[in-house]
Amino acid sequence: MELIKFIIKRLLNGLLVMVGVIVVIFILFNILPVNSARMTLGQRADTASVAAIEKEFRLNLPWYERMSLYFNDLSPISLNRLGNSDAPSYLNPDEVKFVKLFTIGQASLVAKMPFLGKSFQTRRKVSEILGEKVYPTFVLAISAMILASIVGIVLGVFAAIKQYSFWDNGILVMSTFGISQPSYFSGIILAMIFGYYLSDWTHLNVRGSLTDIDYNGNVITIWKNLWLPMLALGVRPVAIITQLTRSSMLDVMSQDFIRTAKAKGLGYYSVVFKHGLRNALNPVVTSISGWLAALLTGAFFIEKVFDYKGLGLQTIDSLLSFDFPVVMGSVLLVAFIFVVMNIFTDILYSVLDPRVTVKA
Repeated sequence: MELIKFIIKRLLNGLLVMVGVIVVIFILFNILPVNSARMTLGQRADTASVAAIEKEFRLNLPWYERMSLYFNDLSPISLNRLGNSDAPSYLNPDEVKFVKLFTIGQASLVAKMPFLGKSFQTRRKVSEILGEKVYPTFVLAISAMILASIVGIVLGVFAAIKQYSFWDNGILVMSTFGISQPSYFSGIILAMIFGYYLSDWTHLNVRGSLTDIDYNGNVITIWKNLWLPMLALGVRPVAIITQLTRSSMLDVMSQDFIRTAKAKGLGYYSVVFKHGLRNALNPVVTSISGWLAALLTGAFFIEKVFDYKGLGLQTIDSLLSFDFPVVMGSVLLVAFIFVVMNIFTDILYSVLDPRVTVKA
């Protein structure tokens, strides 16, 4: 029961965070001296065409009215302003499938899926655009997280069992250097070395996406285009996990139960891996579980460096063209992932460490 109350409380807190994000982004976009309708049609568009676009995307309304309508679009229970079932509505039945619950005056209360709006540039649903771009970004983030977890844990354990040695000092220096490097800088260096100068040996591309369309119109996966973005995105997590594993291992290896295991005559590696590593992984695993959302945001810059067509590149391109609905949809998606992963991390930590309990 406490766990359910805890999850509900954290979800409500996360909902408040996303509401705050919507309000802040709306205000930021409205203080910018940009006419989104004219940018959509071009600077030579006539006044009538601009006015039609402004009406289509509600740009002719004050920003606070548009924000209230956007909240209404996002809500699964929404107020649909219909005079009758056949009247036109800003929730077009061709775009948003809804079920009318009951009528309130000149409006209807409806149940529907959250509607993120349509792109200013392409007129496509934002949910469709993001749905196409999420897969490559998730593959990139998850593969970078797996790589960072394996390499970081191995290096951290090795540094701990070789404490104060040449190898330990070398690993600490490299991990410190890795933490200090922004992901986009690592991406540029890796692209220049392995994608340009050594491309004849690596056969890796400086630019390229995970998926492409072949001559027959089929979607194909180009796995070699994943390697460089994955390495660039994984540099900082590897460094952090390495240092976290090392410090956790050193702390565990100094505990009484480790000395007891040694006194029983257990082998050195049995003590290190069966007793030491197993207990040292608790903070490491919880740290890793919280990295997915962070890697998704880090992937935005990496995708721009490698022209990797995913959620990050789409968001940056939409931001540069002031395609507000796509940017807002992407921000909300990332915020939602952050909320879910934080809740999952807290629950996982309580499962791995019995001393930790969740309280509502």
